[in-house]
Amino acid sequence: MMELPLSHTAIFDLDGTLIDSMSVWTEVDRKCLESHGFRLTPDYAAALNGMSFREAAEYTIRRYGFSETQEELAAEWMRMVEDEYAHHIALKPFVREYLTFLAERGVRLGVATASPPELYGPVLKNNGIYGCFDTFASVGEVSRGKEFPDVFLLAAERLGADPEGCVVFEDTLCGIRGAKAAGMTAVGVYEEHSSAQEETIRREADRYIQNFGELLT
Repeated sequence: MMELPLSHTAIFDLDGTLIDSMSVWTEVDRKCLESHGFRLTPDYAAALNGMSFREAAEYTIRRYGFSETQEELAAEWMRMVEDEYAHHIALKPFVREYLTFLAERGVRLGVATASPPELYGPVLKNNGIYGCFDTFASVGEVSRGKEFPDVFLLAAERLGADPEGCVVFEDTLCGIRGAKAAGMTAVGVYEEHSSAQEETIRREADRYIQNFGELLT
């Protein structure tokens, strides 16, 4: 497996990295846009990657001229996904095994996610891995999205770790760039919904994996 830095600190993205949730968000985006007379386009979905609910709502209202407020649109999205996160979304392959592998070796674990606590808490608890993590950081707690280092630095601060001693696992290009901007080691994780960016992710990440099973051998 890839050698972790001496500080033994790993920070994981949630959606598309730990959990198989991206199809849920694609469906939410599709339904939301269609209800307003628009079609879902790849560039819209790509633009929302790594944004908080607040940022995504602001972007959508600005782009399409929706009459809803930011708060109303964010609440609509939340209603559409809460049940899926609490009851139906599964882990990606070998996630549980890899988290156990790291924890048994004293590696401190954190989550840095664009999803709010109302989503990441239930989905991690339903899959029995919430207790694996020492801390959580959400994009909603910082001023900028995942293409910037803010949320990764917040996670590192809460873990008591130096940024250069952290390994970040991310499935999106913006997440890889944000982790690198934070001075962290970045590992790209395959996700079908990010496949159009795979070549660039491979080039910019320090390592790329198809799934976490590769790190168990």
